Amino acid sequence: DYFKKEAITWAWEFVTKVMGMPEDRLYVSIYEEDDEAFEIWNREVGLALERIFRMGKEDNFWEHGIGPCGPCSEIYFDRGPERGCGKPDCTVGCDCDRYIEFWNLVFTQFNRQEDGTYTKLEKKNIDTGMGLERLAVIMQDVDSIFEVDTIRRILDHVCKKAGVVYGRGDEDVSIRVITDHIRGTVMMVSDGILPSNEGRGYVLRRLLRRAARHGRLLGIKGPFLYDVAKVAIRESCEAYPELAEKEEYICKVIKTEEERFAATIDQGIAILNAMIAELKMENKDVLPGNMAFKLHDTYGFPLDLTREIAGEAGLTVDEEGFMAEMAEQKNKARMALKNREMSAWGRDLAAGIDKDLKTEFVGYESYSSESRILHIILDDEQVNSAQQGEEVTIILDRTPFYAESGGQVADTGYITGKDGKVRVNGCVKVGEGLYLHTGVVEEGIIEKDAHVTASIDVERRLAIARNHTVTHLLHKALRNVLGDHVTQAGSLVAPDRLRFDFRHFEAMTKEEIKRVEDEVNARILDDLKVTVREMSVDEANRLGAMALFEEKYGDLVRVVQAGDYSMELCGGTHLKSTAQAGLFKIVSEGGVAAGVRRIEALTGKGALEYYDQVEEKLESIAAALRTSPQESLKRVETLNSELKAALKEIEQLKAKLASSSFDEVLGGAVEVSGMKIATGRFDQLDMDSLRNTCENLRSRIGSGVVVLASSLGDKASFVAMATKDAVERGIHCGNIVKEAAKAAGGGGGGRPDMAQAGGKDTSKIDEALRLAVEAAKAQVK
Repeated sequence: DYFKKEAITWAWEFVTKVMGMPEDRLYVSIYEEDDEAFEIWNREVGLALERIFRMGKEDNFWEHGIGPCGPCSEIYFDRGPERGCGKPDCTVGCDCDRYIEFWNLVFTQFNRQEDGTYTKLEKKNIDTGMGLERLAVIMQDVDSIFEVDTIRRILDHVCKKAGVVYGRGDEDVSIRVITDHIRGTVMMVSDGILPSNEGRGYVLRRLLRRAARHGRLLGIKGPFLYDVAKVAIRESCEAYPELAEKEEYICKVIKTEEERFAATIDQGIAILNAMIAELKMENKDVLPGNMAFKLHDTYGFPLDLTREIAGEAGLTVDEEGFMAEMAEQKNKARMALKNREMSAWGRDLAAGIDKDLKTEFVGYESYSSESRILHIILDDEQVNSAQQGEEVTIILDRTPFYAESGGQVADTGYITGKDGKVRVNGCVKVGEGLYLHTGVVEEGIIEKDAHVTASIDVERRLAIARNHTVTHLLHKALRNVLGDHVTQAGSLVAPDRLRFDFRHFEAMTKEEIKRVEDEVNARILDDLKVTVREMSVDEANRLGAMALFEEKYGDLVRVVQAGDYSMELCGGTHLKSTAQAGLFKIVSEGGVAAGVRRIEALTGKGALEYYDQVEEKLESIAAALRTSPQESLKRVETLNSELKAALKEIEQLKAKLASSSFDEVLGGAVEVSGMKIATGRFDQLDMDSLRNTCENLRSRIGSGVVVLASSLGDKASFVAMATKDAVERGIHCGNIVKEAAKAAGGGGGGRPDMAQAGGKDTSKIDEALRLAVEAAKAQVK
């Protein structure tokens, strides 16, 4: 009910009266052909002719391909000649910083046609946008958004962490990147987004990791962004109070991602350095695009960091090859998504069946229906009949069979006619509501147009309903225990189990799992009534119903509510009350992707069977321990104590056996220039025992080095220790064991006075000890 005149006059009123900007520092631009806007600015507002600038389509006409478009008018503020370029023709539209555009009024009044012509829109509208931070720059009279008070305090904190001063050098870019990215990061995490490799989560991860990398460039060691986030929260929490409420959670998410990236980037640098070394050996000076892409895709290694490190080593990066690999990956992802969205049956049936044909679903109210067979498909062909033993797909006019969707598996059951019977093993929905029942003809013959009874496996349906209703209870309990950031990332609802994937940044503790399990079981015992209602999306949102962000909903949605506890949009089948679920048991919790956890759980009979199995195992364990289940723990503790005592006695006996061999080892030492080199083999000793034995021998050798080896299982262990004077004469134990281990197919190293190593080939131990002696001889000065 308003257009160009009102939009212009209201904008002028706001900037001059509300914001108090001096009129003599304001200018406007309009589209060169928009005489109407000119008249309003000049006659209605009273702006002088020299303050109105007509500009071409590139600057003052908003359009994006075909469709609604129109001219626009922009408002500029003159920040003074001291911020200008100094040229005599400097004015509105100049690239310098003097005239800053901060408000754009778009008058959407035309519709661009495919042939490039324009027609007038029947209903015109206003699209207006003002830069809040630009406005702050003007009102506070600073040079950039990074000097606006709230942002400057974040920037100053970054400088303090890095020990640098802003505005004095090359560090400024990194300082600004961190300051900018942490603000966006805080808002995204507050809104429930978690770092991941897809969608919004990937954007967040890139922001965090880019900021973390720039922290490294500034010399900041260890996680620091979570600390900067506290300042960003403090500066914004007055306008966004939820930031203060979620501060601990926001900082925890950021710190966790920082720690992950630290491990990733260290690993990536090691791999990149290995790649560079290999290329240099081959006299190559270009890092292939596929190598750069592997670092990016597998380790989250930024291309610009790869470019920088490669450049320091005198190499360039094949960025075209990198982009080609990136494009191929995106294409594969698009094709995979396309294949998931299209069912094979849907493609086969599209040509032969009316696209408007739908199956009436009656499965919410009934377990069976009287139906008519509309189509029979056998071997991808439509047929009039099928007989016993043949695998078929049947389309009915109505069905009680729930088609697999929303994580819930399909119903199974039977389609029975007077001449035949089909066992239905699955059901999928294609198009706008065509249900395809897949199965096998078990008896007789079925024919097209025949009247049949479609009936589902009721017991199986109820088992599925238990798991589905409890999935909703689980979702709510997770949000109560872990926080409102928890959202569903996927699910499987089957008759024998439920699987629930959810967004959360760390593994659940045993205490958290127990709290969730207890809360769900408490709601089951509360016997909450489960109600299902259909309503508009807007009404569901007003009531606070949970919805999946990625899901597409129609105008009318189905809302499933369990008492006053949980409310979700859902098209699945459910219980009448929570008590019908009987029992809930979490059997596992683990990670499936970055920022995504998975719970596997059981309900009803499945949970009871689980406890039966646990009880059976306890009884078997008790029988093996020759005690009762109640006394099993005490018996295990006793046996464990006895085992520890026996192992300790064994180690003592080993030490005595080794001690008896000391004289033999020392007596067989080789003497070089007054220094002894002793070697010995003590099989079946672990590394700790081997070190202790070597220490004892070193204390007795006087002046020299001791090298010992042990074969335990299929591994060889080596330890070398030298006296202080031996080290002064050139002995280096790290280099000695490295040579020895190399002979046994292993590696290792350490300090000059003590080192250890391992090997894979125990048959080479004697040869390894011989090489150790030679290495030691060569070191003696």
